[in-house]
This record gives sequence, structure tokens and C-alpha cells, in this order.
Amino acid sequence: MSGASLRVVSYNVHGLKDDRAALIGVISKLGPDVLVVQEAPRRFRWRHKCAALADDLGMVVAVGGLPALGNLVLVSLRVAVHETWCMRYPLTPGRHLRGAAFVRGSVRGGSFTVSGSHLATDTNERPAQAALWKQELSRVEGPLIAAADLNEGPGGGAWRTVEDGLVSDDAASSRSTFPATLPNRRIDGIFVSPDISIEKYEVVDSDQARRASDHLPVLVDLKIPSS
Repeated sequence: MSGASLRVVSYNVHGLKDDRAALIGVISKLGPDVLVVQEAPRRFRWRHKCAALADDLGMVVAVGGLPALGNLVLVSLRVAVHETWCMRYPLTPGRHLRGAAFVRGSVRGGSFTVSGSHLATDTNERPAQAALWKQELSRVEGPLIAAADLNEGPGGGAWRTVEDGLVSDDAASSRSTFPATLPNRRIDGIFVSPDISIEKYEVVDSDQARRASDHLPVLVDLKIPSS
């Protein structure tokens, strides 16, 4: 398929609580054009912490942090950012406030929208969040990339809600992403609209990745249709 190449990584970084040098090393080796982060800084000095992470990676902050409740999108200098927005899901008393981040961007030859979210651990809360995120995703026109820690696997209702009408990699169904030290659950995923070609889909498992966070990162190489 002709079009623009784009490398996207989705990564729950566990609030930057683990081996930061390992985290920077893992991501730097992967060289993403777009990095979709879950559990990014969202509280005290969140702007500084998000900017410092981007700087360490040679990337720039597109959107996220507190406004997206810990969802963050970083981009390389290959990517032009045209529009950004965030959404918040309704608060369930006693639970974490959660949301999603959106970036409309382009690389030479192709445009796209990417969104990241982190759904609830609570099984009663998660389906409504998935439905709200899906509703907003459905409003996007053109090539779409959705990346998330869904806190459930492909058999779950929230996963199916998000995946409906999008494409993932069935061959990755046996590739667990959590917990990083002994992965036995696939709860992180990347989904794309059918007009995008998935050239590579990989869960990155290495000694360095197991030190970097409690999740393993998910990497996709994509072909974005020509604008």
C-alpha cells in the first residue's frame, strides 16, 4: 500500500514510578513518530514533568496531562499538529477521574487523528467510558488511530466497543502486555480505521522494558493513505 509511514507506540508508563532510564531507553530505541502515554503526570507540576519526558525523548508535547487526566500524546518533529482536544468521562464517586486525548496531525503525504485513553479498572464503570470514547472517535473523519490501556482483554465488552469498525492485529491476541515482569494479560491495544494499513504490530518485551514500567509497550508501523 502506498502512503505515508507512521510509527505509533502506546505505553502505560506507571506514573513514571519505575526505572526512568530504562523507560527512556526503551522508547528511544523504538523511535516513535507518535507516543500515546497512559498514566502520564496529571497532578503537581504536571506541565513540567510532561515537558521533561518529551525533552528526554527528543519529542514535543502535543496534548494531554491534567486536561486529559493522565493521557498524553507526544510527537516527533516529523509530525505537524493541526488540532488538539481532550474529553473527560463522568466521575464515579470514590473512583479516579478519567478521560481521553485527541490530536489531528499529519506527516508528509498523509493526515490522521490519534486518540489515547485509559479505561477504568472497575467493571461497572468501564463500559460507559468505552461507549463515550467510542462516540467521540466516531465523530472523527478520515484516518483514525485509537490507543489505550483498556484494563480488559479482547473478549471484554469495552474492548469490543472500541474495536467495532476498526482494525487491530488478530495475531497479537496471544501477546500479553501486563504485568510487565510476568505478562499474562493483553489489556493494551492499538486500533486503526480500515483505510490504514498495519505493516507491523508488536508487543515489546525485553529486560529493559520489564524494568521501565508495569506494562509492556505496544508498537505499530502504519501506512497512512495519501492526502
